Amino acid sequence: MPPKILTVDDSKTIRMIVTKAFKPYDCAVLEAGNGLEGYALAAKEKPDLIILDITMPVLDGYGMLNRLRADRELKQIPVIMLTAEVGRDNVIKVAKQGVRDYVVKPFKEDLIVERVGRVIELKLRSAATARARNYDAPLKLVVLDDKPAIAEQIRAGVADAGWEILPKAVPAEVLELCQQQPVDAVLVSLALPEDAAFTTFEALRGNPQTRALPVFGLSVKTAADEQARAAHLGFTAVINKPIDLDDLKFKIARALNLDTSPKFFREQKDALILTIPAGFNASIANEISCLLKTKVAASVDAGINKLVLDLSQARAVDVTLIRLAIEAAQWCVRLSLKQRVVGSANLIKDCKNYEEAKDWRFVASLDEALTAADGKEPAPAAAAPAPAPAGTAPVPESAPAPAPEAIAA
Repeated sequence: MPPKILTVDDSKTIRMIVTKAFKPYDCAVLEAGNGLEGYALAAKEKPDLIILDITMPVLDGYGMLNRLRADRELKQIPVIMLTAEVGRDNVIKVAKQGVRDYVVKPFKEDLIVERVGRVIELKLRSAATARARNYDAPLKLVVLDDKPAIAEQIRAGVADAGWEILPKAVPAEVLELCQQQPVDAVLVSLALPEDAAFTTFEALRGNPQTRALPVFGLSVKTAADEQARAAHLGFTAVINKPIDLDDLKFKIARALNLDTSPKFFREQKDALILTIPAGFNASIANEISCLLKTKVAASVDAGINKLVLDLSQARAVDVTLIRLAIEAAQWCVRLSLKQRVVGSANLIKDCKNYEEAKDWRFVASLDEALTAADGKEPAPAAAAPAPAPAGTAPVPESAPAPAPEAIAA
């Protein structure tokens, strides 16, 4: 089912801008003129995301947000706030409300789409039913940076995907290259002298041939001003330096609608196997979390009746891994899938340090998980989910946190 986006704003113009921004995407946009109407519509429609203005008559954004957070059925809906102020105090106040993100008015359509795309999956209507390209599809990525080491670092980091990196140091060369041959994305350093990153972006957006080309900014974490400027202009995303290569690959794959699921998921016999890689981190957890619902649902439709969570490659257990396992188990409960967990003796010992995993039982190998008889499922554990680490998707509180079924090695 296409996602539902609720925009709540007393300005009809803003609501029209938001609605127009999402017209190319396979989603439904609902509108409300104040917080009271917005809350009532949210209770009726259960949207996947809410774009909420702060200043409104009848009931303002903070008032509606408080009602949402007090409502058991609505408290987990992610919210992006719209604000006319960008001062530090206002940003802190918005952040304390527990919202997912905020956008400063006035804003461009590309910006609101990019921010929403960070939270829910957006697919172009023309591509909604089309098969996504595989993650290892040959891509050409232009890297505009006056430091050659950056392009080489990216080249090495995406070598496993087979993506081609085209390094450039002069903006004019980027524009010329993008017009001469097909390019899939451009990565540009925001710290280039003479505003070169931003003039390059505007030139790409001003050319019909490159208008839709994803453009990513490269920026050190502390350069808040240039990152805010890039977000306001409508850069596809900003990638921080030093570069987290898993995060870079995830953002590029998402922007280009690449199917990354084969990196983690595969079907065997009657089971969907989710393998946690050795280099597991928060970025990978976020990527898997974004894929979970779609992959599990598709597997059930295909006749799969079991999910095997393979932790045999995991080097260590941390709160990020525990939370992802709980999220996977919750989807299994909702869709009536059996569950198995594969892990080593050391991993079992590490898991026992977490209250949520104390009752888990493990099998020693994947073969054992695939051939184990399906007995009665254990009762779901009542333990509360672990705190959400940065960069991971929240686990809905409406479903219990079940203990994945397994047998001790």
